Amino acid sequence: MGAVAVLVGTRKGLFIARSTAERAEWQLEGPHLAGYEIQSAFLDPRQPLVGYAAGHHPVWGIHIYRTHDGGRSWQSLAEVPRHREDDDPDSLTMIWSLAPGRPNHPDEILAGIEPPGVFRSSDAGQSWQPLNGFNQHPDRTQWSPAKGGLAVHSVQVDPNHPEQIYAALSAGGIYRSSDNGATWQAANHGIRAPYLAQKNAPCGQCVHRLLVHPAKPGRAYQQSHHGTYVSDDYGDHWQAIDQGLPSDFGYALATDPVNPDVIYCVPEESSQFRATVDGRLRVYRSRDVGKHWEALGDGLPQENVFVTILRDGLASDGASPLGLYLGTSSGHLFASRDGGDHWALLAGFLPGILSVRATQDLA
Repeated sequence: MGAVAVLVGTRKGLFIARSTAERAEWQLEGPHLAGYEIQSAFLDPRQPLVGYAAGHHPVWGIHIYRTHDGGRSWQSLAEVPRHREDDDPDSLTMIWSLAPGRPNHPDEILAGIEPPGVFRSSDAGQSWQPLNGFNQHPDRTQWSPAKGGLAVHSVQVDPNHPEQIYAALSAGGIYRSSDNGATWQAANHGIRAPYLAQKNAPCGQCVHRLLVHPAKPGRAYQQSHHGTYVSDDYGDHWQAIDQGLPSDFGYALATDPVNPDVIYCVPEESSQFRATVDGRLRVYRSRDVGKHWEALGDGLPQENVFVTILRDGLASDGASPLGLYLGTSSGHLFASRDGGDHWALLAGFLPGILSVRATQDLA
């Protein structure tokens, strides 16, 4: 991997940290889209100079922005994914997720929104079409808002099976389509959900984050309201791997794109107190699919740190050695260039960080 760009979505705009392949020194630019909350932003691996960002402003509304120069400049698109052609809250209240579509369709973009819906654009965000197999799913009556809203997040195409799409819903569970979004099936077997009346309910689980691994077909990880899990059969069955962690609650996950057995997470105290455990900022790493965990805190503050790491607040860059990037609700961005063994503050006192995404930088 060459130069690296880290897109940092905050409550007051989008910042971009850029570095060479060595990742020893960083230049921070921004804020782009100043004043907008940026829930999701990425530079497209299929066209690395092209990128998208979802912006929300209390006065100017909800917009999607696109860049053609690697994030140096951004232009607002005319349309957004929404259930109806109006500005009513029942049409659109939040764009929670933007993601690339199929690898051989470079202008295809996916979006997850609230009220719950999954949408596709085939023309680089100029227009959006609903995936009604999800949006009108019979399970819809069993979905309910979590603390952050009824969020459709973690929308992604399976990198090993481009016609297979995943979407996670808080609170509703994980859904998978094997026919490019025409039909969808719940994929929640094995996820603990003591807040549901039905044991082993087919849906209704509060999933916080889902990552489908590119290096091993069928492998996926998730962080749920109660536990961290792995699946090796495309989500048909989930196995808890949180034994050895200080808590079963949290949001953020990251993987090593080359090694499917490596998983990172940031446990938080509890659902009642959504902040770092014991006031210490630590990232936990497992190199054996969750059988053993180690706390990584070298370079991270370890006293009186009561911050939240949101679902998109931890990312890896795919380089070797692996780079990791951690963004906090207090606006602090930390980076590691050795797989999490050592950390350094990349930027402090940004607005609260909502999302972090690392990619190759060709700008």
